[in-house]
Amino acid sequence: MRLDVRDKATRELLGEVPVAHEEETGKAVGRAREAFLAWREVPVVERSRLFFRYADALERRREELALSVSRENGKTLPDARAEVRRGIEAVEFACGMPSLMMGDALADVARGIDSISVRYPLGVCIGITPFNFPAMIALWMFPIAIAAGNTFVLKPSPQTPLTSELLFEIANECAFPSGVLGVVHGGAETARALIEHPEVAAVSFVGSSSAARTVQELAVRARKRVQALGGAKNYLIVMPDAVDASTCEAVIGSAFGGAGQRCLAGSVVVAVGDAGDRLGPMLVDAASKLQLGHGAQEGVEMGPVVSDEALMRIDGYVQRAVAAGASRVILSGASAASEVEGRRAEGLAGYFMSPVIFDHVDPTSELARDEVFGPVLAIVRAGSLDEAITIANGSRYGNASSIFTRSGAAARSFASRIEVGMAGINVGIAAPMAFFPFGGVKDSIFGDLRCHGKDAIAFYTHQRVVISRWP
Repeated sequence: MRLDVRDKATRELLGEVPVAHEEETGKAVGRAREAFLAWREVPVVERSRLFFRYADALERRREELALSVSRENGKTLPDARAEVRRGIEAVEFACGMPSLMMGDALADVARGIDSISVRYPLGVCIGITPFNFPAMIALWMFPIAIAAGNTFVLKPSPQTPLTSELLFEIANECAFPSGVLGVVHGGAETARALIEHPEVAAVSFVGSSSAARTVQELAVRARKRVQALGGAKNYLIVMPDAVDASTCEAVIGSAFGGAGQRCLAGSVVVAVGDAGDRLGPMLVDAASKLQLGHGAQEGVEMGPVVSDEALMRIDGYVQRAVAAGASRVILSGASAASEVEGRRAEGLAGYFMSPVIFDHVDPTSELARDEVFGPVLAIVRAGSLDEAITIANGSRYGNASSIFTRSGAAARSFASRIEVGMAGINVGIAAPMAFFPFGGVKDSIFGDLRCHGKDAIAFYTHQRVVISRWP
């Protein structure tokens, strides 16, 4: 059985990949386990040199990678280039493994006794990645794991698997030892076979919260180490002193970049005081001017969503909000199925949906609380910063949140009280660099350690404490 991969903007067939069933999955893990026995003995400085070569190779082919991301995911080429750049930064972080894996030492912890802690690799690690960042999230995982001395099997999303094949091809050109990195394809059945394989030591996952919860349960039951990053509902608090063009631009980019299919997408604006009255019309005007089209074409500002299923799911939220009598519905060019058909008549054959903005949204409604994962923005009104923070903290998710303000006091209060893993001040997307950890709280993460940064070093290694006495 093979999976067809289509251009999300044209529905053109880009290629196909084989589905790995339990037997093929087991063979991939077996190759990784055999490779681990030799790879763990390779000095860390030599492992790091491999990733210096890999980072350089990725840099040389970054435009090819960005085009692959744009075609199979649908995002614009500038957005895809930024994704590849952030992925390469994670590889550059992995190049520092000789320092990152250093342990601790203390002489004379007792009379004549010294103690040290040393980090060792775990074994075979697996990564299960989502469709929305086919290059970046894979590069968050396997370079750090492999540089730390593990081997790795990657299972990308069946909707965007071709970029992972390109990453694998580049790794082979950099002379990665056989079996150190493997790629298998498939859906939930393939993922489960990987998670439950007895020779897999650790599981990294990024996806929806329901899937992340299932991954954690399966991994814990199989006694694996697990980090499973789930969904999000990210709130952007706008204070009255920050209603200006730069805030509008940041909100539009956060809400509609990647067609709203980012785990850091700002999908709810909490407008404080009269900020909503002034900001709402600015957002509608800006959203109505966004140019939809094939992401690789010049001037396109928003591409399609990932599939017909996603299109219908997102439009279902819009239709239910309208049917429920949502106050002051503002459709930026409209967005229901009829609008999609209208845009197709203009030559867009892919999974396109126009930006949608609702104002005066009830903060307890599904529109304000569910992860819609599409180009839909809800504006909620709040009378004060305290009320805005309370609204945001009422979410079951806790991935990221940002505040827009010119007040240091408001920003400080927000940063100390908001219940998220990543907090932004006057930035639409609170995305940390690779040397800081990425991840949220509450239903946005299942597991203790986050992606990249020092958390990733802790996740992909175990510490051994040696207590020695030489009489």
